[in-house]
Amino acid sequence: MTWFQKEITLSPRPRGFHLITRDIVAAVPEIALYSVGLAHLFIRHTSAALALNENADPTVRADMEAYFDRLAPENAAYYKHTIEGPDDMPAHLKAVLLGSSLTIPISNGRLALGTWQGVYLCEHRDDGGRRRVVVTLSGQVRTSEVPKDL
Repeated sequence: MTWFQKEITLSPRPRGFHLITRDIVAAVPEIALYSVGLAHLFIRHTSAALALNENADPTVRADMEAYFDRLAPENAAYYKHTIEGPDDMPAHLKAVLLGSSLTIPISNGRLALGTWQGVYLCEHRDDGGRRRVVVTLSGQVRTSEVPKDL
């Protein structure tokens, strides 16, 4: 079994659900070296999350945002953690509900996603800034392609 780990930085995005599958694959070309394995993605933030869902119809992402905004509204009277702005506490709640990590199988050098599946960055802040994601790969590397630094 071969392990590989890399931290990538995603460019800032507005609040919402954003497809980042291509960003991940472009930033971690080492995925192509694995014949079989797992890619573990972990976001290093408490006000953003990762999810796996529909990759074709953008209205799904808009509906997800609308649903989570209703589930964890801004300016709720019962919030005590308000010093960082009205979008902060709802962002923490949404991040807890969605989660900070994903594990995706790797098959023949590709993420083994379903036809309509994509990796989402769930940005819950109005101005979340750059987001850091740790990508850890483990599995069987094609023996003819093992680089010296892996």
